[in-house]
Amino acid sequence: MRSIHSVPYPIGLLGALLAVAPLQAADNPLKQTLTDMNAYFADHWIYNDLNAAQAEARRSGKPIFVTFRCVPCKACKSFDAEVANGSEIIKKLAMEKFVSLRQVEMKGVDLNLFQFDYDLNWAAMFINADGTIYGRYGTQSADGPDAFNSIGSLEKAMRRVLELHANHPDNKAALSGKRGKDKGYRTALEMPGMKNKEKLRAPTHRGNCIHCHMIHDAENIHAHRTGKLNEDLIWRYPYPDNLGIEIDPENGRLIKTIQERSGADAAGLRSGDEILAVNGQPMISIADFQWVLHNLPNTRTTVTVTAQRGVSTDNYTISTKPGWKKTDFSWRGSLWAMPPQMGIFFPQLKPSELKQAGLPSNTIASRVRFIANNIKTAQSARRAGLRVNDIVIELDNRPVPAGHRAINYYVKQRFRPGQKLPLTILRNGQGHELSIPLHE
Repeated sequence: MRSIHSVPYPIGLLGALLAVAPLQAADNPLKQTLTDMNAYFADHWIYNDLNAAQAEARRSGKPIFVTFRCVPCKACKSFDAEVANGSEIIKKLAMEKFVSLRQVEMKGVDLNLFQFDYDLNWAAMFINADGTIYGRYGTQSADGPDAFNSIGSLEKAMRRVLELHANHPDNKAALSGKRGKDKGYRTALEMPGMKNKEKLRAPTHRGNCIHCHMIHDAENIHAHRTGKLNEDLIWRYPYPDNLGIEIDPENGRLIKTIQERSGADAAGLRSGDEILAVNGQPMISIADFQWVLHNLPNTRTTVTVTAQRGVSTDNYTISTKPGWKKTDFSWRGSLWAMPPQMGIFFPQLKPSELKQAGLPSNTIASRVRFIANNIKTAQSARRAGLRVNDIVIELDNRPVPAGHRAINYYVKQRFRPGQKLPLTILRNGQGHELSIPLHE
């Protein structure tokens, strides 16, 4: 899959940019506080002000292009640079056809209007000034933060939005499903599961941003406290692949392959078909498809795909089975705050380390590198006898999952706070059995 790389600045030019940067940010102190370099010299963006964007959209009659970007995050930094001020194609569309809004914090964002996969490092939504949602863009997976993002597919999504905007308000009924149900609160600081609210209420700087993934963190924490945390909630925004459909990431709607004997195969969909709508909602990208699937039950249900094949357009009905939403969430930032929290870092042993420990070369094992002082499970692990440099050779009386991320994924799928996690460790060549109490 394609990766996006920003063009590196010559050293002399970079120095000049850094020197002028404070002047460019003078109109918005937050831009300078966050050192948002990708936003400097990008004056076609309204900065972190939805009200101003809506006012301009009402005045101009243009749709609003909103990007959500956590400035301190390294992932998607290059793609963000391309969108903000690198790609001439996107810049021309953003300046001439859209009111473009760069949103860099989630504190005051209306979470009833802006519902998307908050675990993304970069996301976009397209709306009308009246709040009608045209579509979503931005998808991530275990393949990486930029696995589905490209300038080409973003351009296609933007042009599809312009077609929807041209038909507004006649298409409002078809677009109504793109807006989610009200959550019972409006902003992140009103969420019952949001931690450290007093700190977060202070003026934004790099140390107290509300990152997008913290929205999912708060949802998970509240669901756990109220006894509603389950796998159906964890398997957010499933991919079209769960139905047997692989979408071409450079197009966002074109079917690349159909998995044999899948629901999509049985329904009659074929590679080369272009998906126009799902359950009646017009599609602009893979993220739009995920939105529809996200809001369906994890039981037997049906998904109606409207697809074009050649000059013909037909509806194809896909039947699902219970548990169809199961998805690899090991890449998600919200995984780490999801209970039970471990607070233990144990990366997989390299072949040389296996040899040094006297273990067979085909063994999967992990070494404890760090035990946090401020996480309850980590503290309980210390009391149970776990030490830095211990080698974990079994977890839950099974072979150890391969790597730190896989271990956390396994524990959060199969255990809940209040239970105990069995570990088998090696220390100085001797085996020990430990039982680690797990906490929220």
